[in-house]
Amino acid sequence: MDKGCRKLTLALVVVLASTYYTDASFSRHMDDFVKAVKQVEDGDPGAEPVAVLKRLRWAAGQNDAFVQHFLGKVDSGGPEMDARLLQYIRKALQHRVTDDAREEGVVLTSDGTTVALRPLLLGIEAGFLSRSSERVRGLYQLTLAKDLSLSLRHTSPPTRRLGPDGCWDSLTSPQAFTLSDTPTLLTTAHVNGGMDGVLLGTAVSADTRRPLKLSSLLTEYYCHELDSGGLDAAPRLISRRRRENFGELLVPPVLARRVVKSVELQRRLGRQSKMEAKEKRQLMAVVKEGMKEFVHMYMDCPPIIPRCMWGAEPYRGTPTNLSLPLSFMYIHHTHTPSQPCLTFQQCSADMRSMQRFHQVDRGWDDIGYSFVAGSDGYLYEGRGWHRRGAHTLGHNSIGFGVSFIGDYAASLPSQHAMGLVRDRLASCAVGGGRLVARFTVQGHRQVVNTSCPGDALYNEMRGWEHFGVCKSADILCINSCYIYIVIIIYYFLLYPKKKRMEVTAAPNICKTSLRDIIQK
Repeated sequence: MDKGCRKLTLALVVVLASTYYTDASFSRHMDDFVKAVKQVEDGDPGAEPVAVLKRLRWAAGQNDAFVQHFLGKVDSGGPEMDARLLQYIRKALQHRVTDDAREEGVVLTSDGTTVALRPLLLGIEAGFLSRSSERVRGLYQLTLAKDLSLSLRHTSPPTRRLGPDGCWDSLTSPQAFTLSDTPTLLTTAHVNGGMDGVLLGTAVSADTRRPLKLSSLLTEYYCHELDSGGLDAAPRLISRRRRENFGELLVPPVLARRVVKSVELQRRLGRQSKMEAKEKRQLMAVVKEGMKEFVHMYMDCPPIIPRCMWGAEPYRGTPTNLSLPLSFMYIHHTHTPSQPCLTFQQCSADMRSMQRFHQVDRGWDDIGYSFVAGSDGYLYEGRGWHRRGAHTLGHNSIGFGVSFIGDYAASLPSQHAMGLVRDRLASCAVGGGRLVARFTVQGHRQVVNTSCPGDALYNEMRGWEHFGVCKSADILCINSCYIYIVIIIYYFLLYPKKKRMEVTAAPNICKTSLRDIIQK
């Protein structure tokens, strides 16, 4: 073999081995990214967090004019970085969406959500650089505003300018993240990273104590383990509280102005002409309209773990679509599993167990519920917003079925979990045109002969704003009874000896009318 060929072959082997080693050593999980950060810190033990952040920014090549304007230049100063580590960091921090809808520059976190690293780290660096200032310079521009401006101005069609979420190829050793729908210029992972960058940047800028190492800061935020008190007893600044914390901090008009200022700065840095007043007004109008969608998706709506992330089996058969908006939300508890789930891993296992019971033991097409609430800070997608469920006999076409994981005959779900359903999910449904504004919340027991959702939870529900007891004169209640009547008459024709059993399963408000029909 020619010597040149041998050298080239050897070089290729080294490169391939290096790539394999890097991918095998570090997955696209936040835990592994934190390990990589710790290696950078260990290489320069006396370095402050901001110096480590600058090293990471240099390694990733994030040194464009927009970033430099707020954070300054970076160079290769400092201890030499291991080549494999450098390669991993560069790949982990360079955010982009490929032609086959794979999103790069993102990591899976322990709570089951996915985060873009670039806006996260830029926000933290901006916070550390502003510790002596009252305001964090460039915080929103670096994390969300610049990319929000691109998404709101250039996404086509304009009916969906944000998202989507996606799915990992593996939850134990994630490497590839594929988006679940047509990509926009601001994905959910990017928004998650941007929100976390704002929250952590704000926190470190206001903390006058000696700063934590970057690896420790990320560990505390993303890896907090809940105890039996759940989120009710958890620290405020953790990733599971991302949306509620960001919602309390965000002033939408302020973010809208930062979006416009980001556009102006990009034009100035690119030596383009200044925006005319008319163009600026038009841009602000587009941004204000887009902010409504942003607030609805990421502030009003609760975080929902998609089916692919908890390991759902496919729907069996052909689903029936709901006719939205609906008028009811029916509350359940699972009874089995009987204990609240406090981690993404346990909640996902519970979801798989329930789906298996519904599909295999009961012969249903899918898990019966529309959504399920864990005690880990998240809702889990069941049949979702558009498919008719199998949760409340005779009422599946007129209401969503939402269940809390656990047995709540004698105790309550966490206040946080109840708030996710009572306030956030309901607000999301109304704002998205999925529930009517004057919807009614009912317990499963109010329309079916059952003890569900447990005495303790049902008594708590009676104080909820939209809790309702159907009156027989209510047209929706009458319609519900008609549904039962049709079902039972049909059942009587097939199984005439089972009349008494079916009447006892009917809602209390319908029993009299059903008995009248039977007697006739």
